[in-house]
Amino acid sequence: MRAGYSGAILLAGALALGGCASSKLPEFEATLAADPSATAALGQWCGMRQIADPPRIAATPVVGVMQAQPADARALLGIPASEPLGYRHVQLSCGDAVLSEAHNWYVPALLTPEMNAALATTDTPFGKVAAPLHFSRERLTSQRGRGAGCPTGTVLTHRALLRLPDGRPLALVVECYTRANLR
Repeated sequence: MRAGYSGAILLAGALALGGCASSKLPEFEATLAADPSATAALGQWCGMRQIADPPRIAATPVVGVMQAQPADARALLGIPASEPLGYRHVQLSCGDAVLSEAHNWYVPALLTPEMNAALATTDTPFGKVAAPLHFSRERLTSQRGRGAGCPTGTVLTHRALLRLPDGRPLALVVECYTRANLR
C-alpha cells in the first residue's frame, strides 16, 4: 500500500513539472515566430530565461551524422541537380544548454565567399552568418514534439524556407528544439 502511495506522489510531481514546462511552450513558439532568424530568437529566449550569461548562441557541428536531403529540397530551393547544395548539421547552444539541433540545406552560390568560409570553419550559426542578406522566414510546418529527423527529447519541430528579399529561396531548415528551452 505504501509503495502505491509513493508512486502516486511521484506521478503527480512528474505531471506538475511537465505542466510547467508545457506552459512555456506557447511563449517559446511566439518568440520564434517574432523573428525571421531562429538564431536571433534563440539568443533572445536565452537572455530572457537567463539560460546563460552572456546569451551567445554557438553552432557546434554534429560530425558523422548526416540526414538525407529531403526529396523536395531542390524543388523548394529552385535549383537543378547540377548546382551545388550545402549542408550543415549543428547543435545550437547557449552556454551549456543545447537549445536546438538543426539541419540546413542551403544554396552556396547565394552567399558571399566569406559567408561560405564562415559556415565551413566557425561556430557561427547560419542565421548570424547570413543576416546581412536580410532573409525572411517562411514556416512550412510546425509540430509539437519530435518530427522526422529530430532526436529524442525534441519538444518542437519546425521546417522552414529562408528567402532573400527578392523571393529567391536561400535555405531549407529543419529545426529540432529541445526540452532545455522549457526549463
